[in-house]
Amino acid sequence: MNQESQPGHIDQIKQTNAGVVYRLIDQHGPISRIELSKRAQLAPASITKIVREMLDAHLVQETEFQEPGSRGRPAIGLVLDTDAWHYLAMRIQPGQLTLTLRDLSSRALQEDRLPLPLDSGQPLLQTLLEQVNAFFVRYQQKLERLTAIAITLPGLLHAPSGVVHRMPGYDVQDMPLGETLSTRTGLPVFVQHDISAWTLAEALFGASRGAQDVIQIVIDETVGAGVISAGHLLHKSGRALVEIGHTQIDPYGEQCYCGNHGCLETVASMGSLLQLAAQRLPSQSDSILNYTPLTVQSLCDAAQQGDRLARDVIAGVGHHIGRMLAMMVNIFNPQRILIGSPLNHAGEVLFPAVINTIRQQALPAYSQTIQLTPTAFADPGTLGAAALIKDALYSGTLLVKLLQG
Repeated sequence: MNQESQPGHIDQIKQTNAGVVYRLIDQHGPISRIELSKRAQLAPASITKIVREMLDAHLVQETEFQEPGSRGRPAIGLVLDTDAWHYLAMRIQPGQLTLTLRDLSSRALQEDRLPLPLDSGQPLLQTLLEQVNAFFVRYQQKLERLTAIAITLPGLLHAPSGVVHRMPGYDVQDMPLGETLSTRTGLPVFVQHDISAWTLAEALFGASRGAQDVIQIVIDETVGAGVISAGHLLHKSGRALVEIGHTQIDPYGEQCYCGNHGCLETVASMGSLLQLAAQRLPSQSDSILNYTPLTVQSLCDAAQQGDRLARDVIAGVGHHIGRMLAMMVNIFNPQRILIGSPLNHAGEVLFPAVINTIRQQALPAYSQTIQLTPTAFADPGTLGAAALIKDALYSGTLLVKLLQG
């Protein structure tokens, strides 16, 4: 599982301080011990102790470097030692399982994309255990110090316990994924919702790096959101997802599969978008969509060519998303909003509709300076799982386990 019993107060301070030092070396290395002390706001003696433990564990190494503005002898700086530390990053999607062996720099060393049948005749948990074991057997010659497993997936889950309550496409009820994998492998296991993990990946590797307050919206077959508040993923240690897809937009709207009427997903998901376009198409004889199969890509292509129907339905999604975001802006006051969606191919239609609606309905003091951008990754793959490992190192949660051997 990704969390055990909470450490005591002193241990928690040590864990936090070690994570801060590791993060600073990762982000600023090569960095001297003196500069580490300044940036971490820790006493030199504390820095010396933490660094010694990391050197002994082969998590960092010393190197000579020339400090900016210095003409004297090279200084001794610290950089991470990541090559011999490996972990397994997994992404579970309906119909597909991706397994990636990565080192602690997040570099992918080996990746397999495998079919994951929706009805294989055996429990999903058993299939996952077999696939993980087979992956380790296939690449045992490449494995060095295996440190952890990180998993991202859709559905309803409890991140701290690693229990998956429900998952689309599979007969899953309270599946103890984290605990079972941890018991079988002896490794710490981190489990997170794929949208929340994608949000974290954008913060660590992508379009929201350096931003402390971010909202990320994913518009695809489902609609969901992740929130970074004060530099931390919201609900990281709870139910994992900011659930906006089943927020009611129209009380008289279509019934959603959740049982409610007029949920955001009924008007903004890719399925609802294509359904609306198909309903309107017979009355739009001049639309170029009459001469091509109706897909999200053909809809975006038509919008880019100025097709009125395509632009109207995409702008309509933008207005619905903008209304939801306006409420979230008033609550979270973000610096940046990211959109991850196939509709980003028609961003010149989608983005103005979203931002204009936000600025009409949110507080001007909050909305006027917001940056609205696409996600850096159209498909994050297992980078979401990589972000879970990076975050666990920065927080010290995983780092202390590696220091303890």
